[in-house]
Amino acid sequence: MRFASIGSGSEGNGTLICHKDTVILLDCGFSAKETVRRLRCKGIEPEQLSAILVTHEHGDHIKGVSVLSSQYDIPVYLTWGTFCCKPLQKRPLDERLVNIITPHQSFAVGSIQVQPVPVPHDAREPAQFVFSNERWRLGVLTDVGSITPHIISVYEDCDALLLECNHDLSLLANGSYPPALKRRVAGDYGHLNNQQAASLLQSVYSERMQHLVVTHISQKNNELEKVTDSLVAAIHCCPDWIRMADQDNGFEWMTLTEKVAVSEV
Repeated sequence: MRFASIGSGSEGNGTLICHKDTVILLDCGFSAKETVRRLRCKGIEPEQLSAILVTHEHGDHIKGVSVLSSQYDIPVYLTWGTFCCKPLQKRPLDERLVNIITPHQSFAVGSIQVQPVPVPHDAREPAQFVFSNERWRLGVLTDVGSITPHIISVYEDCDALLLECNHDLSLLANGSYPPALKRRVAGDYGHLNNQQAASLLQSVYSERMQHLVVTHISQKNNELEKVTDSLVAAIHCCPDWIRMADQDNGFEWMTLTEKVAVSEV
């Protein structure tokens, strides 16, 4: 199993998960044209996509999904709440391509098993996902305002984790956002701050984890050094082991292999 990002942040998100001939695009937060360009930068043609999965209806996750799916006849998987939301009603999906998923109920896309995870976020029916096959588990956890016991239990024993570290509380509090937006971002249905992410990581980390990638980092309310310091303090890993996804390029392909990466210093 291998994975990459075509971009991560408030201006657009998309993650690729591949195993054998199965290629999943998780979220499509760029225009269809821009998504195709970014896919090709990762060596993927849109015709190769087996499915698009949608986490929730915010624009930085769904901007191109309707056009891309209809242009290339790509099945779309999403919750009923996300499907019924206003943004997707304005740009309706081709209903013959729609697959409604249920939180807590796993499903298969080709050779990849997909486990939806309901999360607290200010959307209609948001979900995050754990991807697996007979050997590997890849967890993706972004756009979540607080950590629940169920989240901890599902994300234990992952071989790779893509984890949101959206903001530093001090930088957010003293930043330029209006008060209402600060409350939303920092609230229980907003985004994870560095300390919340570190606490979650401490709870789910195990020796089998080969890759840790930080995602959805705020360009205004966070700093990479603060992110790294928080996570290193949580699991005592080498700082260079932690990878960062960015808005422009996401991150390059990573592969899960039998040789476990050594993260400990």
